[in-house]
Amino acid sequence: MSDSHWYQMHDHAHDADPAHEGHHHPPRAANGRGFQVGLGLTLLFAACEAFAGLWAHSLALLSDAGHMFSDTLALALALFASWLARRPPSARHSYGLARTEILAALANGLILLAVVTAITVEAIARLQHPRPVAGAVVMAVAAGGIVVNIGVVLALSHEARSLNTRSAILHVLGDLVGSAAALMAGAVIYYTGWMPIDPILSLVIGLLILYSTLRLLREVVHILMEGVPEHLDLPTVGRRMAEIPGVVSVHDLHIWTLSSGTPALSAHVVVQRGTDWTDLLTTLQNTLLHEFGIAHVTVQPEILNLPHHQGRVIPIHQHS
Repeated sequence: MSDSHWYQMHDHAHDADPAHEGHHHPPRAANGRGFQVGLGLTLLFAACEAFAGLWAHSLALLSDAGHMFSDTLALALALFASWLARRPPSARHSYGLARTEILAALANGLILLAVVTAITVEAIARLQHPRPVAGAVVMAVAAGGIVVNIGVVLALSHEARSLNTRSAILHVLGDLVGSAAALMAGAVIYYTGWMPIDPILSLVIGLLILYSTLRLLREVVHILMEGVPEHLDLPTVGRRMAEIPGVVSVHDLHIWTLSSGTPALSAHVVVQRGTDWTDLLTTLQNTLLHEFGIAHVTVQPEILNLPHHQGRVIPIHQHS
């Protein structure tokens, strides 16, 4: 939305509605315990799975183990980011370090892309030159992986809802799918002896991880580019602000995301009388919080009859 777009009042039938209170909940505070538990479980099982994959000559197990090692790095990054995000603002970082979680999500997404690339290259090589696989070992280890990954997802579910947590959970869900695919590959090999199923299912794992990763990276880039949060509509917010009694128009409206679940807004608000500003500011803040979940609000008042507005036409919709 360019700065030339203005939002004028249309009617004043909608005051801040207390009934909207409670509809927008701030994200839960992260304590990092879920990341710690997930990190320990993932690292331990990844080592076991890598050893079993080498012994059984299973690409499905090795690709899943590689993914789990990337999870270890992802969870370590997420744990570090959640710790940094809790640090208070400083003179150097006036917003604090909450956006570290967004950077961790970006790093984790790029790691996942590297994992997918490695899985794809090895799977193609295995399709061209199949190798014998110990199906029974693959099934046993993959079943253990399913149990471990479910435990890690449950541990992470107690963390704050953020892109950082989502990226970590995405890693683990990719592992869960990978373990299920490895279990299927082991069963097919054990009962039929058909070896190509191992690299074929590895490619399926890679495609599923790629799809989810690209969605995550798209959201991360949108936040880093200061895009309007996807659940908010800029014109709708601007019109709602302009409908508040005493507000003439709204311009230079910007909405962006400070960190996951924390939208911020800034705007210039033209008002009829400067003496009403204190009450108008409170009404604007309550409306934005209760109806749109925006708690971080910075607005600059502009008085309609001050010299810098003379000669400037500010259209106001007239009601019959």
